[in-house]
Amino acid sequence: MRLHIGASKVHRWLALLIGAQVIVWFTSGLVMALLPIDTVHGDHRIDRDAEPALSSAQAFAPVPTLLTAAGSPVRQLQHRVLLGRPVVEAQLASGGVRLLDARTATVLPPIDASTAGAIARKAYRGKSATSTVERVERASPEYRGALPAWRTSFADDDATRIYVSAETGRLTSVRTGTWRLYDFFWGLHIMDWTQHERFNTPWLKAFAAGGLVFGVAGAILLFMRWPRRRRKSRGMRQGAA
Repeated sequence: MRLHIGASKVHRWLALLIGAQVIVWFTSGLVMALLPIDTVHGDHRIDRDAEPALSSAQAFAPVPTLLTAAGSPVRQLQHRVLLGRPVVEAQLASGGVRLLDARTATVLPPIDASTAGAIARKAYRGKSATSTVERVERASPEYRGALPAWRTSFADDDATRIYVSAETGRLTSVRTGTWRLYDFFWGLHIMDWTQHERFNTPWLKAFAAGGLVFGVAGAILLFMRWPRRRRKSRGMRQGAA
């Protein structure tokens, strides 16, 4: 009887605590499922293939010349187009990146605010003609990509922000109102209300453990209240009387 009473109390209180979080889980999961993932990714606001492909008719500097121009041991060379200009992205052994002109092997200057803004505006699919460019030095819940980076903000109805790597000039992320809504509910879903990316927070562990105890307590109650067991127990009491 004591086991039955204890399990009932534990089950009741855990039902209140965990039940509230279950509602949050179901609500956040429903919202995330209803939001189109392409819209969350910002595909309606950005053209990720805005730059043209390289042409075989172009004359490029030979690899040895590019390696020498990089001025440091190189792990990888990658040809691509940046604002219509063929460039080579040299991945250095030290972990850094150096941009070179693909035709002359000249080392290009770092990506500045003007260049980053031009890259973002070229890829932008919206109608806003107003934009501001800011340098980003620290990661945040909205942006956890390559740093440092440039953030170009557009004055459209989706508050679009396009992030460009300050080292490579690549588009790294696009953030919109839809993404922020999704990210808010994602943080609620995984119970990480600050960084929105950790799956092993103490809160999540505590509620997972509480859910296990809740299930065990429910199983005990089910066993104790099983109809056959209750009839048998009632019959034993009547026989003893």
